[in-house]
Amino acid sequence: AARQKAGITDSLIRLSVGLEDADDLIADLDTALRVCL
Repeated sequence: AARQKAGITDSLIRLSVGLEDADDLIADLDTALRVCL
């Protein structure tokens, strides 16, 4: 109930980034999405 109240759904994608190289982040995200979809 708390998740729903906060707007957190099962289809939510949380992406946390820091100081990583942009190309590395894009490649990692691309790989993860290909595995999941």
